[in-house]
Amino acid sequence: MIIRDAVEADLPAIVEIYNAAIPGRLAWFREHTPAERPIWVLEIDGGVAGWISFQSFYGRPAHRATAEVSIYVSPLHRRRGVGRGLLAEAICRAPSFGVTTLLGFIFAHNEPSLRLFEGFGFQRWARLPRVANLDRVERDLDILGLRVPDIPSAAF
Repeated sequence: MIIRDAVEADLPAIVEIYNAAIPGRLAWFREHTPAERPIWVLEIDGGVAGWISFQSFYGRPAHRATAEVSIYVSPLHRRRGVGRGLLAEAICRAPSFGVTTLLGFIFAHNEPSLRLFEGFGFQRWARLPRVANLDRVERDLDILGLRVPDIPSAAF
């Protein structure tokens, strides 16, 4: 497995994976920069198996040290450590972007994602009840957080 910065040529694979849940846009891709808010792809055998992005939280300077991470894994590569590898890399490298707090916004019914984040020491900081409507079903959104200096060494 190789984790590297995403390049524009990766956009079709990123969008394909992202479209499994949410439609993607080129403008969204271009808002990310390798130095501050990267998108990384994880390659297996030359193909993109999954990706992770850092997104600014709340868009105000006071929150610059906080980033939301989003992970998407190709259906062909789920349950193979792709998400775990990406999240571990994000936690390790977050300080190099000046990030001290990581957030995950995860639908409360998405148990695999909740377990992934909790396995790295993320804690549930909030639940937003029925804030999303997916296929005519109202869904709760959990906000999980991790202070990067508070990472338990056993998580890796």
